[in-house]
Amino acid sequence: MTGTKKNYITVLWEARAKKGMEAQMKSFITGVITGSRNDPGCIDYEAHEVEGQRGIFIILEKWESKAALEGHLNCDRMKEKAPQLLEMMEGSIEDGIRLLQSFRPEQ
Repeated sequence: MTGTKKNYITVLWEARAKKGMEAQMKSFITGVITGSRNDPGCIDYEAHEVEGQRGIFIILEKWESKAALEGHLNCDRMKEKAPQLLEMMEGSIEDGIRLLQSFRPEQ
């Protein structure tokens, strides 16, 4: 794997849909993926639903920098979409966010 910056930011975000909102939340997430992938500094943005656990979603994101991630989280589109998402999900958006730190053996 070459060409990937060492200092990129990886985010693992997990959210659970409220009972009865699973399909609506999946559709909502599907609708915001392209915009997020096109945000400045996005390396990768992939949405997943946990196999065998309908309504549990995981988004794996990679950003060129912490500033790029902050730009994504604070853009007008995300501020507009957050209240809609909160209506469909259990808990808060922040509860599901985990920043991952990459490590690998020296070559």
